[in-house]
Amino acid sequence: MTDIRQTRADRLHARLAGLGRRARAFEHEPLPPGTGIAERGAQIVAGHFLFRGYLVEAAETSVWDLPLPDDPLFEADLHGMAWLDDLAAQGTRKADVLARDWVHDWIARFGRGRGPGWRADLAGRRVTRWIQHGEMLLDGVPPATRRRFFRALSRQLTFLSRRQRSLPMAAPRLESLMGLLVAGLHLRGAGRHLSRATTGLANAAETLIDAEGGIANRNPEDLAIVFGHLAAARVALAEAERPVPQAITDALVRAAPVLRCLRHADGGLGRFHGGGRGQPGRLDRALAQSGVAASPPGDRAMGFARLSHVRATVLIDVAAPPEGPGSAEAHASTLAFELTSGRRPVIVSCGAGRSFGEKWRRAGRATPSHSTLALDGYSSARLGASGDGLLSDAPRDVRMERRRSDRSTGLIAGHDGYVADFGLTHVRQLYLDTNGRALRGEDVLATVEQSDEAIFDRALDATETGHLTFRIRFHLHPDVVVQPGDDPKTVLLLLKSGELWSFHHGGAAEMRVEPSVYLDSVSLSPRATSQIVLASSAADYATRVSWTLAKARQTPDAVRDTVHDDQPVIA
Repeated sequence: MTDIRQTRADRLHARLAGLGRRARAFEHEPLPPGTGIAERGAQIVAGHFLFRGYLVEAAETSVWDLPLPDDPLFEADLHGMAWLDDLAAQGTRKADVLARDWVHDWIARFGRGRGPGWRADLAGRRVTRWIQHGEMLLDGVPPATRRRFFRALSRQLTFLSRRQRSLPMAAPRLESLMGLLVAGLHLRGAGRHLSRATTGLANAAETLIDAEGGIANRNPEDLAIVFGHLAAARVALAEAERPVPQAITDALVRAAPVLRCLRHADGGLGRFHGGGRGQPGRLDRALAQSGVAASPPGDRAMGFARLSHVRATVLIDVAAPPEGPGSAEAHASTLAFELTSGRRPVIVSCGAGRSFGEKWRRAGRATPSHSTLALDGYSSARLGASGDGLLSDAPRDVRMERRRSDRSTGLIAGHDGYVADFGLTHVRQLYLDTNGRALRGEDVLATVEQSDEAIFDRALDATETGHLTFRIRFHLHPDVVVQPGDDPKTVLLLLKSGELWSFHHGGAAEMRVEPSVYLDSVSLSPRATSQIVLASSAADYATRVSWTLAKARQTPDAVRDTVHDDQPVIA
């Protein structure tokens, strides 16, 4: 009911917004455009429209005449017009003409406040792009078309000023406020929006970024998006010689080291709790705009631990997942890890599957979709039975200790997500050699308290086999080629860079290489990949499995990685 009321209110305000004041020209030169992807722009020019995991192929067709998939997020991406960045990055005459034609076609169809796209976050995204790409969008147009452009901008600004508070305090609210800010700085007659925009952004900075520089949902990509908006606001205000609210500056100072900690060696973010790797170049740009001096990455932030030596980075989820409303996209990923070597991800999680539908979204949140241990048929946290998508029965006691020596840096961590039902605590040790050539791990399922033993005994009695089966999974990036090793306990992993890694395990476990998927919102569909699975069972009060992932001896410490992503690995 709330969504229906909000939609009705949006429609009413969109139609009434035409009564507001009108801007007629740019006061200053438009902002430089955002970071687009030229390859994606080339796809759009060729008639291949990929949004939210859906591909619509329609050459020589207006973007507003596309046959739409049954997903409102696809249509929202169209009307937000972030694709203008990609067309601008493509940089050809045809891309410029398409961008110009489609924007003015939108004005003709929807610019009077009717139809889809009249939502405060989409309007904010759209206004920002129109101003950033104003020179391209107005190049060579007749005076009447130019007047209609500024009339449509003015209507959207009036709508934004009235509706931005209808959005929850999250990234969408920031998008609407950024639209007001950019317009207030660069449109003649729109300066009245500046005060509301700067106040709103300052409040958002204080509310969204906590005292430690993190964000409540523990999603690294969401933090990067919020940080990017605030960094862009700082630059825009500074360049216009306007005061930057102290709350924005302080939030950037808090969040910058957190984001540096959550990046892999290749610059991508850890893919945890619904977040992806982030658009290439966007975080680098935001960090540069923030004005926060670079510093070496820390070893723990926002509930994640980082191990890093030479060319290798490991990110580990060492905290309980978010609770309450913040867990709507959270994953049961406690003690899962990712490993990247140089430019190449090696061990990954399956990722967020919401681009491919509800079934993939739910599957991506489960513990078996992460590189960690899971009891067969169970996750360390469960989706609530109420149907709201929130996590329940999550680990409450998650502990971690650092371990350091001359040869390695590591940690020992544990969680109680399986104690209530099975009496078992999962304890994981990880050690990264200081030369970055080997990651050594051990996973233990054990009873800690005497009361846990009684729970474990009852759980065993309830089975037909007298033991509890579990699997330790190591999901591999799709570019990793798996080859058999010299013995049943070893497999070899070949990276596109030419690096060769060897995975070996010890203990009573059976190793298998099984199919897996890599869920990425920029892909057409879930990408097929592989996973190493160590299958074992717990029949005693303590069961342990050890393993090692190490570079082969013939792999040099420094590899000149010149292979492009579109070049196949030759095994």
